Amino acid sequence: MQQNSCLTTAQDLENPLLWPILEVLRKQPSGWKVHILASELIEHGLIPILDSKPEKDLFKRNFLIMNALYQLQETLYPEQFLQVEAMNIALLSSRGMQQGRSIEEHDPLREYYTDWANYEAEQGEIRRLLDEFWSRYRDYVGSHHTKFGNVSRDKALRVFDLHYDATDSEIRKRWRKLALKWHPDRQNGDSEQFRLVCEAWHVLRA
Repeated sequence: MQQNSCLTTAQDLENPLLWPILEVLRKQPSGWKVHILASELIEHGLIPILDSKPEKDLFKRNFLIMNALYQLQETLYPEQFLQVEAMNIALLSSRGMQQGRSIEEHDPLREYYTDWANYEAEQGEIRRLLDEFWSRYRDYVGSHHTKFGNVSRDKALRVFDLHYDATDSEIRKRWRKLALKWHPDRQNGDSEQFRLVCEAWHVLRA
């Protein structure tokens, strides 16, 4: 079954919570709720306080997690299906997927949580926030201490096996493919290669 082309239009702003969420779900595929998932990410220092007002902090945290879940759902499909429900988040294997399970083209929740305008902030503020998230995630995976040293743009493009004039869309698609391939929690994953891919993406996304 092919994914509808309208669902392949990736967001301009990559949510760095995709990969720590994937790591959590690989270890425990089911039994998650948004607030429990949030606690897990906070424990690892991956989500800071987002607003001085508790109710807004809660909203923004939930928005970022739901946004990441929907982006991750698109990234994993059709090899796996990520069930995105606030009170029942589950990572299903192809064998465990129900017959004909697919991403809903017109899902009001998906449309809401993948629209950054609903985060109630200007694009510049959102980008600064996600830059901070990427810095936290790079520290989390140890990118600053890899054996590969500093990664230039040319080297980053070689890591991605892309030409120097690759488009943003090509870079983003390649990043997701490589991150998924080398993620340490996959059967044939490689933590060092994953860190290199993360470092290359950090350079190329700028």
